[in-house]
Amino acid sequence: MARTAVIGAGMGAMAAAARLAVAGHRVTVYERTETYGGALRRVERDGFAFDTGPALLPLPAVYRDLFVKTGKEPLEDRVELVQVDPAARHVFADGTEVALPNASRAGVVTALDEALGAGAGQRWGDFLVRAREAWDRSRRPLLEEPLWPNWSVLAEREPYPAVPHRRLLRTRRAATPAEIGAFELRDPRLAALLEGHALAYGLDPRTAPASAAVLPYMEHAFGVWYVRGGLRELARAVYERCLERRVEFVFGAEVTRIAAADGRVTGVEFADGGSAEAEFVVAGVPPETLDRLVAGAPVRGAGEVPPQRGLPSRLTVLLALRGGRPAGTAHRTVVHCADREAELQALFGPAPRMPERPTVTVTRPDDPALVPDPEHEAVTLTATVPALPGDAADGDALGAHADRLITAAERAVPGLRDRLLWHEVRTPSDVAEATGAPGGAVPAPALAAAGGRLLHPANSTGLAGLFTVGGWSHPGGGLPHAGMSGALVAGLIVEGPEFRGSQ
Repeated sequence: MARTAVIGAGMGAMAAAARLAVAGHRVTVYERTETYGGALRRVERDGFAFDTGPALLPLPAVYRDLFVKTGKEPLEDRVELVQVDPAARHVFADGTEVALPNASRAGVVTALDEALGAGAGQRWGDFLVRAREAWDRSRRPLLEEPLWPNWSVLAEREPYPAVPHRRLLRTRRAATPAEIGAFELRDPRLAALLEGHALAYGLDPRTAPASAAVLPYMEHAFGVWYVRGGLRELARAVYERCLERRVEFVFGAEVTRIAAADGRVTGVEFADGGSAEAEFVVAGVPPETLDRLVAGAPVRGAGEVPPQRGLPSRLTVLLALRGGRPAGTAHRTVVHCADREAELQALFGPAPRMPERPTVTVTRPDDPALVPDPEHEAVTLTATVPALPGDAADGDALGAHADRLITAAERAVPGLRDRLLWHEVRTPSDVAEATGAPGGAVPAPALAAAGGRLLHPANSTGLAGLFTVGGWSHPGGGLPHAGMSGALVAGLIVEGPEFRGSQ
């Protein structure tokens, strides 16, 4: 039985821990905070409860596989999954609204035609067909297999199919989501629909590769799901599965060094001066933290994928409302800003700042477990914001931006301010505290093309016995991707370098 130390109790780290324990490893998870789940946290106050991380689960098959492989037990025996319908309601800048059915191409086409005019649905449907082609081309190497040694093939090859567009006597092909919107969708509201998916993952649709089309496709093809009681319940279920497989958790344990000798890990050392021996170390930490822990050891070679840096964060506003949730309310509403270009320039320009008019996601779960009684409603507002180092986090500026989110949300929740009992703001600093990421940066999913700029480092490293897991390593950020990274790391440790992913 190999001794394995896991640094961090995020979702990817716990997924790896459970799988390794089933394979016979003695696994101990060392978490610097006092709880598990990484970004999947919960705030409770006055009988209200709120998720402060992801609000919906795409691709639940990843966690279904985890539970079957670590106990031959369905995920649904541990949590109640609810497929939300509609998948999302969208409020566009011109006041147009549309509710898109969950995982129904015909329903989406009809809804868009009725809301935006004849032909809009067909253009979006045709786009989804091309997005499926991109998904089929990139799914295995980006999600189900360890990162290829010849990863430059993924960096150079754009999986989104070329659609020639003739303009000014020249033929052009869409290279970014923004260009897909302009050349292929040809409606500012459809363009906003696509760009909103990229922005939600912290990507600039003007510079992200066209392969970002897989993000809306993933939701369309596999649906989006809610976990009754909040997504924190998924973290609880995975944590409990780890305990059942005799994974040991040590909370409040800050790892300060990964010990090594003769080019191989030997264990970990802690802030209190203690240490623990280990044949394998799985690090679920941001790249800056990993660099500090290895103290100059050769973890990444010159020809390998570099870590992503400079990614944005998120601002979350928790609203306690008087009055119950109206019947027929959409679980998720995206309120699109009036000036997308100004928003993108603020977020991704040379001096990132809070946009004056943000795109806001309004989450309104139909869940009695989140409110003190049926006469109240728990609502969460989320927006992409710049990552802010601790010394740059201006409380007044963040408070003012939270007020902008509330103002934008009034377009989706009539009478919102009149119903407001209280609100709390979760800032990039709170994200940093939960995840350890500098400035509260949130990793994006791995995407092909763009010169490899949106790939993530491989799970294996140049230091024998050291592996990385979670959003900052292959296959990147997002709940499904975290679960996949856990499966990849476990496979690489158990089967060795010849492991090629699930079949």
